[in-house]
Amino acid sequence: MKFDKPVTGGPCWAELGTNDLEASKRFYTDLFGWLLRVDPRPEMHGYTIAYVKDTTVAALRPLRQPSQPVAWSVSFAVEDADEAANNIAEAGGTVITGPLDVLDEGRQVVALDPCGAAFQMWQSRAFCGAGLFNSPGALGWVELATRDVGRARDFYTQAFGWSVNSSQWYTQWRVQGEDFGGVTTMDDRFPADVPPHWLPYFAVSDVDASAEKALREGGKALVEPTDVRDGPRIAVLRDPQGAPFGVYQAPRER
Repeated sequence: MKFDKPVTGGPCWAELGTNDLEASKRFYTDLFGWLLRVDPRPEMHGYTIAYVKDTTVAALRPLRQPSQPVAWSVSFAVEDADEAANNIAEAGGTVITGPLDVLDEGRQVVALDPCGAAFQMWQSRAFCGAGLFNSPGALGWVELATRDVGRARDFYTQAFGWSVNSSQWYTQWRVQGEDFGGVTTMDDRFPADVPPHWLPYFAVSDVDASAEKALREGGKALVEPTDVRDGPRIAVLRDPQGAPFGVYQAPRER
């Protein structure tokens, strides 16, 4: 993902819903070197924003209800949350929450695609989302895991106007002429009870070292560090509370 700021239709934010906020804070600050700041407003319920230096990159929050899975969620930038919600419904998705105002920060929609993958949409006001991409500790790629690639492709291209950039090896999502994410087919590698989902990938300076550190801190490697054909070195990890996420080799500075 070559964006250096959120663009309409592209990913703009990633946030973790966790059942142990303090443990998650320790794990991710150790792994990524994040600086964390808790929103002091009572109505934000301990919402914690992660920074790389002085720039926002992600957030951690308590689960909204005990039945929610511990998981990362991905938000996509939209100009009009109400119009975007209508587009989701017309394309065959389901709006779960919203559109609703989040104080003066923005307007949010939570939705499911037709295959069951959850995602969010964000209409920015005071808060635009991540201020840094594709740099160590920051979001740089998002990947949809689904059991029906064709149906997902039809949905997202209609709902968001994305285009598809496909090779023999991989299908990628594109907006404003740039690839920002991809699709993986949920085959026998995925347990039957794992639902379709969006997976955020964070850039790191050393994939192998990051994977080793995650394991030392109680995480697990779902995909061991590996080189992607025509792509970077990656790993897919799971934090101690059970949330999967990806890491990839950040571009080398020239």
